[in-house]
Amino acid sequence: MGEPVSPIPEIESPCIGTCTLGPDGLCIGCFRSAEEIGAWLKYSSQQRRAIMQVLPERGQRLFDEG
Repeated sequence: MGEPVSPIPEIESPCIGTCTLGPDGLCIGCFRSAEEIGAWLKYSSQQRRAIMQVLPERGQRLFDEG
């Protein structure tokens, strides 16, 4: 069998495998919206980094409100 033309790129993701949307529409594991999760592979690395920078704040709000 031949080698692949190019390796499959590894894409950074905050996913921890919980994959459950809470009542606010954010995943309770990674704090991304369903839209962000669905489009994750289409985003540029800069777009993914920008989203990942706001995730800790989203998580903190989720736990502060809980």
